[in-house]
Amino acid sequence: MLARILFVVAVLLPCALHAEETPAEKVGFARRLTIYLAKGAPDACGPGCDRWIAIEGEIDGDAAPRIRRFLAGVKDTQRPIYLHSPGGNVEQSYVIGRLLRSRKAVARVGRTIATACAAGTQVDAACLKTKAAGGEVEAELTTYHAMCNSACGYLFLGATSREVAPDAALAVHNSRLVLVFHGHPAAQAVAEYRQRRIANADRDRAAFIAAMGISRGLDDLIRTVKFENLHMLTRAELYRFGIDTRPFAEGMWTLEKATRPFISKIAVMKKESGSSFRTMEWRMFCETRNRVPLLFAGEIDEASVGKSTIMMTADADKDQEAGGFPVRAAKYEMWSGSIDPDMVKAIMASRSLHVRRTTPMPDEKVDVAKFDIDLTGLASMRTQLAAACSSVDAKPKGPWPASPWPATPLPNVTAPPSAVPSP
Repeated sequence: MLARILFVVAVLLPCALHAEETPAEKVGFARRLTIYLAKGAPDACGPGCDRWIAIEGEIDGDAAPRIRRFLAGVKDTQRPIYLHSPGGNVEQSYVIGRLLRSRKAVARVGRTIATACAAGTQVDAACLKTKAAGGEVEAELTTYHAMCNSACGYLFLGATSREVAPDAALAVHNSRLVLVFHGHPAAQAVAEYRQRRIANADRDRAAFIAAMGISRGLDDLIRTVKFENLHMLTRAELYRFGIDTRPFAEGMWTLEKATRPFISKIAVMKKESGSSFRTMEWRMFCETRNRVPLLFAGEIDEASVGKSTIMMTADADKDQEAGGFPVRAAKYEMWSGSIDPDMVKAIMASRSLHVRRTTPMPDEKVDVAKFDIDLTGLASMRTQLAAACSSVDAKPKGPWPASPWPATPLPNVTAPPSAVPSP
């Protein structure tokens, strides 16, 4: 009887054959996995990096052979790979993940935006033809609202170097087995076959995760997430499971074209004890009266007492300094002020912004945290900010900003659009 059973589509992450997505997840993605070489502005993919490999779209049933043939022609195995995908075929993702492991690949979650397609969509026929034509595609790169969901996570786990920016998403969920039958097998035979397929898929997933050196805690978590949902891994989970073990991570500078346009960057830093992380954000606003409003905001350390201080200097001129005493609002602290042209010039000419945060702790102890914020890409973003500011009819006056931070939800609190679809 079981020989009469033919199955076609299998599972959603994390099971055997196919990770089928909800309509909300498919919007904006090509139906076949696309891979191409991208070239951007100097330092587009980090200091000294202007070329990368883009892998995006749904993971279809023939994806692995295409990826293998493509990568065979790319001799630079350390050229970073940026993933942006809602998921797809799980078995194909295992194959691709192991291929990335054999190359000791560097993988990051990020969206590649082809310049030739910027005026329209990234997945229309003309744009996909450009990406498939061969050669390098002129493009921009952003981590903002990038995602690697469902089966895409297996591709990501395959890399030996993995980075998830604070404003990107890596999301997982459990499986649902879908079988298509020819004939009329007995209900008991179908149930038994289904149970075996699910058990095999669970073993395959657990074995793959273990082979990639990832904690079994990830598999345990996946088993608790219903198929109808997606769970975006928190920064603490990424660290604890061994997926992204950087104690400090930051996104790229991004431009927000709001009523009050601004440039922003989000960063997370691991606290000294445990595996919890603190989220921070920097915002630079439209220039007004020859000064540039600057804002720093971050989550407050619950163990702190009294007022903390935040001070910032840039490489180019360490005599120029900005900062002061942040104001507390709920579980956040915020410092806002304006910097003069000399400080702006120093920041634009620097690679890093050196930050020193001093926090009073119990028993008259003081916690001093020092870290650097990467300024790569800030200069080009500021040029775009100036254009956005000039299009605003009336530039706001008075206190800056008018409303408490955060104006938008934190990325580790609310997932980016499409990262957590409705059931």
